[in-house]
Amino acid sequence: MKKLVFFSVIVSLISASCEQDIPKQGVPIVEDIVMPEGLTAEVAALDVLPDGRLIVAFMRGEVMKYDAVTSEWEMFANGLHEPLGLHVVNDDEILVMQLPELTRVKDTDGDGLADHYETVYDGFGMTGNYHEFTYGPVKDSKDNLYIALNAASSGGGIAPEVRGEMRPEGKGAARAMFSVVPYRGWVIKLTPDGEVIPFASGFRSPNGLVLDRKDRLYVTDNQGDWVASSPLYHVVKDGFYGQPGSLVWREGWSLGNPFEISVDTLDSWRDKPAVIFPHDIIANSPTQPVEVIKNKALKEFEGQFIVGEMNRERLVRVMLEKVNGTVQGAVTPFLDGHGLRKGNNRLAFAADGSLWVGQTDHGWLGDRGVQRVSFDNLHPFEVKKMELTKEGFDLTFTKPLSQQEKEAVLAAISLKKYNYHYHAKYGSPQINLSEVPINDLKIHRNRKRLALTLPSIEKGFVYELTLDSLFSKNQTDTMINKIVAYTVKETK
Repeated sequence: MKKLVFFSVIVSLISASCEQDIPKQGVPIVEDIVMPEGLTAEVAALDVLPDGRLIVAFMRGEVMKYDAVTSEWEMFANGLHEPLGLHVVNDDEILVMQLPELTRVKDTDGDGLADHYETVYDGFGMTGNYHEFTYGPVKDSKDNLYIALNAASSGGGIAPEVRGEMRPEGKGAARAMFSVVPYRGWVIKLTPDGEVIPFASGFRSPNGLVLDRKDRLYVTDNQGDWVASSPLYHVVKDGFYGQPGSLVWREGWSLGNPFEISVDTLDSWRDKPAVIFPHDIIANSPTQPVEVIKNKALKEFEGQFIVGEMNRERLVRVMLEKVNGTVQGAVTPFLDGHGLRKGNNRLAFAADGSLWVGQTDHGWLGDRGVQRVSFDNLHPFEVKKMELTKEGFDLTFTKPLSQQEKEAVLAAISLKKYNYHYHAKYGSPQINLSEVPINDLKIHRNRKRLALTLPSIEKGFVYELTLDSLFSKNQTDTMINKIVAYTVKETK
């Protein structure tokens, strides 16, 4: 009897030791920040100052600093017009992308309140259309700035007096977004010596710009006419990204109304998305991407992007790779609920690895205010990355899989593929939808990687993978986010 008791104790100790080897996944902590009384807290832009404070621009024109230690707000600037982007220069100076111009805003006398407002660039056109939003700036390692200009909405008109040259051929069918003044639907590059370079065209509502650590530019766009399902683009110079109106502002354009060019021709010109966010599945209105910096809590996802989503209480994660020199990859939900609100418009990582999230509902589905998301002790069981192979896909997990047999793992995985129309209509249903059989599955000996073998891989398709009833080692955790969608531009 004593021997049995002793044996039971040993087994219990071994079991407890094994469980301690694999931290159980916690949950993120979402904190609501108390906003100043009387403020319409539609967050248009935010960033983190060198001294650690948050700086936030609001749609009604205020720019305020927030000290997380004292929970105090302080006015920095006022009177701006829909400032949908900002870039911190130092504790006393920012660049603000407001509706009519890129503005330098400075506190020159040290009293904490800006007293210097300087136009940096206002060389783009305006028609008075309500949808001519402006985004950015983001700055690369050579001090070039990039901004993006929204196309105008067919739901709004053109004022009798406009700014800039008029090209009526930039206006298409009744329901199409349009670009009749420069450079609507473009990304613009501004060099340190003042040169203005029309960089890339074909955008509809590019409400999110980011430069990664290699100075590669990425831009989100939103579903609508000519945009089947919201994309993330890897943007390169002289690229065309699909919405035709902006083509009239290409140097030397002589082909008349671009909306009258055949769809097949436009399709052959356009650069396809690096990632498609499947509509009603992953994201309906993606916003600002931020790169996961070196961060103890999120070390598994370093170098990947977290992207805001307006239409639901969600943040999204993007994992990219290069295939034959082309950037492409996969997207999966990152955070759902846990107190997160809708309208997640602007994101910025704090020095401690927490994530500031600013929300707006400025005429859109959403909410208002600022939240802080902390990831300490998160330890999620997730797909760390999904990569294309010659045979199919490799999945790498953040934790080892349980000792489920190969057949059980295979039964827990389903895969389908589909693509979308490229056309003038608003959005597109999934087309060419089919289930994809998995011919074989190999589990790596460390049980953190699966290799899926498929009959074939086709360019131009989204491969949507669903993972159900998968567990981490010792059955401690179940998969949190079960859907990963990979956009195939190139095959190996």
